[in-house]
Amino acid sequence: MDTSQNATAATGGSGRNGVLVPQTNDTTGATVVDDPKQNLNEVNNSIQKILGLIHQLYLTISSFNAASQLPLIQRLNALVIELDNMAKLSEKCNIQVPMEVFNLIDDGKNPDEFTRDVINSCIAKNQITKGKTDTFKSLRQHLLEELEQTFPDEVESYREIRAASASETKRLAQAQSILQNGDMKVKPEP
Repeated sequence: MDTSQNATAATGGSGRNGVLVPQTNDTTGATVVDDPKQNLNEVNNSIQKILGLIHQLYLTISSFNAASQLPLIQRLNALVIELDNMAKLSEKCNIQVPMEVFNLIDDGKNPDEFTRDVINSCIAKNQITKGKTDTFKSLRQHLLEELEQTFPDEVESYREIRAASASETKRLAQAQSILQNGDMKVKPEP
């Protein structure tokens, strides 16, 4: 099969006078899949197909003569159909890209720099939050020690109440981790 037949086969066949009659893919009877990874893979495949069609157009245009007008029209129509297909497929994808990434790309920089900066920022904020948490734990421990010296009976009662509350919370968490089929979700304890 030569390249003009490939373009014809890919676009659904040709009509009269070099006009393509696209084949429609009727998916009304098929099950619609809303898997985000599958949707993204379909868009990626469509992009690869478009890149192939653009390459074929480049080859056709670079060696253009009167005989290559029909293949050129067929490839242009195939490109338009695939672009339309990609637009429809991309509507099913919900991907949000921060404007900073586009600004970095416009500035000719690597978008991975943005990811690295965001991760470093998250690590810094996490360390600050961990420091605050550790400080509050230390304060709580210090207060309990001071309270125990002053009010030993009340602190013992408080610890019993906390232990009962913790065991009840753990029991409820385990009850909620039972799946509908009777299996249990297992989380390793740290």
